[in-house]
Amino acid sequence: MDRQEVMNDLMDQYGTRVLHLAYSYVRNHQTAEDLTQDIFLKCFEKLDTYRGDSGLQTWLYRVASNHCKDYLKSWYYRKTHLTDYISAFFKSSQDGPEELFLQKDEKSQLQDALFNLPIKYREILFLYYFQECSQKEISAICNLNVNTVKSRLTRAKELLKEILDERSYEYGGSVKSDEKPNVKGRTS
Repeated sequence: MDRQEVMNDLMDQYGTRVLHLAYSYVRNHQTAEDLTQDIFLKCFEKLDTYRGDSGLQTWLYRVASNHCKDYLKSWYYRKTHLTDYISAFFKSSQDGPEELFLQKDEKSQLQDALFNLPIKYREILFLYYFQECSQKEISAICNLNVNTVKSRLTRAKELLKEILDERSYEYGGSVKSDEKPNVKGRTS
C-alpha cells in the first residue's frame, strides 16, 4: 500500500475521531476542523517516521494530541477569546419536549463540567469514554505510565462528580449526587 492510500484509509477511518479529539481540546468546531487538517497533513509528511512500535491508531492519536497541546500553548490561542461552545458529542434524541429540555440541560451541564476540568484530566476522560481507548492505549498516546493514567482517570471522575454535584446544589439541578454521569461509550 502506498503512502497516499494509507493516509486515505486513516482519514476515512479516524477523521471524525480526530476531529472530536481536537474539539475536546479547543472547544471550537471551526478551529477543530483546521487542526484536524493540520494533523493529517503532519501525519502525511511524517508517515515515514512511524516505526511500528505501537498501533497506527495510537501513533495518530499521539500526533493529534501533541499537535493540539502545541496549539493551546501557541500565542494565537492564548490571545484569542473562545466563544463557540458547539459540541458534536451532545446531540439530542427524539423525545418529547420536556425530556428534550431535561436531556439538553443535563448534557449542557456535563459538557460545561468536562470543559472546566484541567486538560490533563479532560484528555484522559475523552480518550477513555468517547474514543473508547484502553488504559494501555491512553498510556501510549499520552506518553504516560499506565498507573498514572489510572490515577488521572480516577481523579478526573472525582473532579467531574464534584463539579456536577456543586452545580446541582447551586441550581437545585437535575443531576443527582448519587447518579453517575452518563457518558457515551462506557459505563463505570
